Amino acid sequence: MSSSAQHPYAIAMWDFSWLERRWPGAGYEDWNVALGQLAHRGYNAVRIDAYPHLISADAHRTWRLEPMWTQTSWGAQSPLSVTVLPSLIEFIRAARRYGIVVALSTWYRDGAARTRETIVTPADQARIWRDTLRRIEAAGLLDSILYVDLCNEFPQQRWAAYTAGRPESQVSKTEPSLVAWMRESIAELRNDYPTLAFTYSFHTEFDRWQELDVGMLDLLEVHTWMAGADDDRYNKAVGYGFERFAPIGFDNLARNGRREYEANRETYDALLFADIDRIADWSRAARLPVHTTEGWAVVDYKDWPGLDWDWILDLNARAVEYVASKGRWTGIATSNFCGPQFVGMWREVEWHQQLTTRITSAPLDEDLLVDSATADW
Repeated sequence: MSSSAQHPYAIAMWDFSWLERRWPGAGYEDWNVALGQLAHRGYNAVRIDAYPHLISADAHRTWRLEPMWTQTSWGAQSPLSVTVLPSLIEFIRAARRYGIVVALSTWYRDGAARTRETIVTPADQARIWRDTLRRIEAAGLLDSILYVDLCNEFPQQRWAAYTAGRPESQVSKTEPSLVAWMRESIAELRNDYPTLAFTYSFHTEFDRWQELDVGMLDLLEVHTWMAGADDDRYNKAVGYGFERFAPIGFDNLARNGRREYEANRETYDALLFADIDRIADWSRAARLPVHTTEGWAVVDYKDWPGLDWDWILDLNARAVEYVASKGRWTGIATSNFCGPQFVGMWREVEWHQQLTTRITSAPLDEDLLVDSATADW
């Protein structure tokens, strides 16, 4: 969409939960209620999974999806069935009623059909997104799209199946083949939709930003945490290993997480703030705005015995304040837990309102203000 915003968007990340968590009490069973609550907390943007591979294959088919995990609260913890259209159109239309623009992304959710495995070339990736955007355009909602993130946290194998075959630690987005993948897929889409902003989101290798060609991107969508992906010392100290189907990780986080952070707060804060500084430097060098929809404390958390939210809220608030002072972020999240299923955070209405007020009044650097008159971000 064409933006003339003079301040950042306050953006939430609702991933695939917006469609998959619709049973009673799951948080998204009534989009008007959930979006109304989001707007009341001061947010004016939301990033969701558009399921482009499923729309392209058969938009109205009922797809059976396998759980991504049983231990975290994004999406469903059991197999379930979803039909993407007309739900996606209805959600975007509902968001518009509340003054909320929508960033589209995808985690390439899959089931027995293995639909995402049909993506084997950059042209395939462009095709599925083209098919999705045409549906949105036909509904008259293209101007509600903030930007399109072609793949969540590229090139993580869990989402980008086309990078499979090697351990994730051996796959770098700086590889010429992956840079070419980004360039070619975006170029095809830009031919059809020159007024839309396109990107790939990242969550690692911020210390190598000078090696990565991002000339094909319209914005940097980056995710960073104190318990980050590049420096894993916090998770190792706590004993959290991103266990998706066993509770031991959350048991360790409950036992050790807060104590470890508070005992070494300056060290861990410095890790996060150093990443933020690197991203700001990257943004200035590339002359690209930044969106962060996932951050700032720990990667995984939930309402669970022994997991208190107060220290998470405090660290996230300080991170948001620091990011807002940089002038490079045109979209700022308060957390990747900013959704109704995370009750301990969602109920803190005043906390959200204070931070979204800070975000939506933060100044932007002059080069981003100049670009905002013509850029699509």
